[in-house]
Amino acid sequence: MRLIAAMLAGAALASSSLAAATGVAPDQSHFDCGQLAEAPSPESAEGWYERSLWANHCYVFQARAVRIGADGVRTLALSHEIQEGIEREVARFLDGPAVMFERQGRIARLGDMAQEGALSASPAAIVNHLDGLYRLQLSGEDRIAGRRATRLDIEPLDDRRYGHRLWLDTATALPLKQMLLDRQGRAIETFQITELRAPRLHRGRVGLAPGKAVSDTPWRPGWLPEGFVAQPVTTHGRQRPGVSHRVYGDGLATLSLFIEPLEARELLIPGIHRLGVSHAAVLHRELGGRPRQVMAMGELPPDVLRRVVESVEWPAPGAAAEAGEGAP
Repeated sequence: MRLIAAMLAGAALASSSLAAATGVAPDQSHFDCGQLAEAPSPESAEGWYERSLWANHCYVFQARAVRIGADGVRTLALSHEIQEGIEREVARFLDGPAVMFERQGRIARLGDMAQEGALSASPAAIVNHLDGLYRLQLSGEDRIAGRRATRLDIEPLDDRRYGHRLWLDTATALPLKQMLLDRQGRAIETFQITELRAPRLHRGRVGLAPGKAVSDTPWRPGWLPEGFVAQPVTTHGRQRPGVSHRVYGDGLATLSLFIEPLEARELLIPGIHRLGVSHAAVLHRELGGRPRQVMAMGELPPDVLRRVVESVEWPAPGAAAEAGEGAP
């Protein structure tokens, strides 16, 4: 669920992991949330972000929030529960069309991001992956939703991704406010908690999802921004016949790539399309001996998405395995 998951993205951890900081290492199927109560207060920007990633999984809460973006201002009701190690998140819009998003499951593991010896849950994999892609910096304190907050700036080290600014609750490390920033540092979207109702640390374990294989397709992107690696794809509902889909992420930004035949369907106009805070680059190309529609979607600069769709290759059968990603 993007509205809450946008607050769960990762940052680099150059020093120790949470397990090392607490002296307690989780097993490969669960994470003990009680470790958060015992862990010392973070001292670095990386430490604060790592704590916030785990806090998002381990705190039970209800909240009210506001989202300000290209489609105007929307208010939401949010909740996060844990039952028998399974998380359940719900986001419900309180104005405009009645829309509700729900996610239920275990902590996902990210493909190709875990390093040997690192905790294989998403937060640990993320914090080890983003070093060299973003710069993290603490920028003082503020007051958000009546609570003391620590500000964390996340600045990309190239022009192929957007920046983020976070305000983390000092008591829990839960994100109280997040801003997505364009290349000029202007806010594209602001997501802010206006009321956080008595967050409670779950004194049990949260399950880690089994590892999933990355989807196999006969095509591949010939170019991706540095740090973007293939991720497992979970498709909800029925997918149109002939559509193939791959997902790539750098631990903070996500890129979805779709390819489908042009025949017998309503086509999208080639070019750049605005989809709320995201963009989509669409191109019609001859691939695999057929005309196809190629579409890349994500919270990335439009020219980056355009370069991705232009780079897609459909190697002949028996061609060499997929080349390394992230070429300049």
